[in-house]
Amino acid sequence: MSDLAYDGMAIVGRQLQRARRNPALLVITQIMPLTLLLFFGYVFGNSVSLPGDADYRTYIVPGLFATTAAGGLVTGMLQAAVDTGRGVTERFRALPISRAAVPLGHAVADVLLFAAGLVPLVAVGYAVGWRNDGSAAATAGALGLLLLLRFTSAWIGIHLGMAVGNEEAAGQLASTTFMLQLLSNAYVPTHGMPGWLRAVVEWNPLSAYVTAVRDLTGSAPPGLDDAPGAAWPMTHPVAAALVWSVALLAVFVPLAVRRSARGRG
Repeated sequence: MSDLAYDGMAIVGRQLQRARRNPALLVITQIMPLTLLLFFGYVFGNSVSLPGDADYRTYIVPGLFATTAAGGLVTGMLQAAVDTGRGVTERFRALPISRAAVPLGHAVADVLLFAAGLVPLVAVGYAVGWRNDGSAAATAGALGLLLLLRFTSAWIGIHLGMAVGNEEAAGQLASTTFMLQLLSNAYVPTHGMPGWLRAVVEWNPLSAYVTAVRDLTGSAPPGLDDAPGAAWPMTHPVAAALVWSVALLAVFVPLAVRRSARGRG
């Protein structure tokens, strides 16, 4: 086993123990999508028109899967900021371990915790009427994309958390990330938006994942993805999601590893 894998597994173990001893952050990140599901599904559900009279709650459940996966940005940022602010990152830096092991361990642990937390969210989705109508292969593809989104967003969060360096600043920054959800197609279809806003929303990376998960689980209303004027990520969502992940990981993995190795300065 390589030094990176061995050291990374040690960090994964630390993160899992940390989550078990302090589950508040995980509970909050699970409650939020459930609250949004009930709020949007039952408060705004009758006000949103979908092609073919599709059920709105069925429409938003895959969106909540994707937005929860994107929550790795917040959990990664907060935990990295806590470690940096309390000097834990500096102590790791003084140890003879691979410099990539710390952020890698954080990201892998976050993906494992997300996978476990996805189970109750799926159960609630079924309870409100959503059904997975995708094939076994398509369902596996949807799950793979969600895990990839969590892994990607965790790396972004880890870099930002180490950059801001303290819990208070990370908390303030984390609250602004909700705009990424609002400026996506997770809750509202894009075909009725003004042109400039529709372009922003459809090129938001999160929208590609949302659309891909809807398509792969058979939850997309017919004629919605290929509505006239739809941007390329909406008509090729799986390819767009993969391209976004590769591009974002290519940028933020080196940045996070460099930040972990050299510190805030």
